[in-house]
Amino acid sequence: MSHAPDWLALCRAARDDVQRVLDDLPGRTEREPVVGAGEGGDETTAIDAAAEAVILARFRDEDVRIVSEEVGVEGNGRYTVVVDPIDGSLNAKRGIPFFSISVAVADGETMDDVFFGYVYDFGTGEEWTALRGGGAFLDGERITERPKDVLEILSFEATTLAYVTEHAAQFTGVAHRLRIMGSLAITLCHLAAGRVDGVVSLKGARSVDIAAAQLLVREQGLAIDLPEAAPFGSAPLDLVGRSRLAAAGTPELCRRLATALTG
Repeated sequence: MSHAPDWLALCRAARDDVQRVLDDLPGRTEREPVVGAGEGGDETTAIDAAAEAVILARFRDEDVRIVSEEVGVEGNGRYTVVVDPIDGSLNAKRGIPFFSISVAVADGETMDDVFFGYVYDFGTGEEWTALRGGGAFLDGERITERPKDVLEILSFEATTLAYVTEHAAQFTGVAHRLRIMGSLAITLCHLAAGRVDGVVSLKGARSVDIAAAQLLVREQGLAIDLPEAAPFGSAPLDLVGRSRLAAAGTPELCRRLATALTG
């Protein structure tokens, strides 16, 4: 019987692979050209394609089924690996230091089956990890901070100007201040560490964006929901955005966000 891979080592190797891609494509001229269309529905730019290629090469020899932003689903192995090569790719293309690699590993095909999550923030150099039933960690240290019991800082993600202007007023009286950061994976990690108090995705969240970071949120005992496709744990690990997302420190605050979002 074969041993399970060292997932942390594989993710760190993939992170280093992506860092080399970033070094090789240093600016907008190199990163922005559109080279195709991804299976996830977005344009594939040079930086997305190059980052995905090195990650797929890193994981392809393992016993895995890979779900990834650009190529879709590949392989039929024992484990499902859900990859966003660069979450926050617009930030990456423009040189804004807030984007990540996101990798989740599951022993099935739903969110509840994710047992390892890895998010690395290339801007700060912070490494976020989680183990199902084993806790959530920042740079190897167990996370101890929590969000506040009021929604002092709410983070919107998956945003265009039209999304924001259409929805922002619905949260008046629900949350006090707003942040729009540009990477759903990192923002959910920030919720897990109590840096923000709530997160809302204004368009359907896909598993590649959230599968890794949601494990940190849930391991911290926080609340996360896909109100238009509940229950959260049954959400499939695929490329379809079935529901917008709400997350907060308590189920009640999460419900308030979901109500404001969908009401």
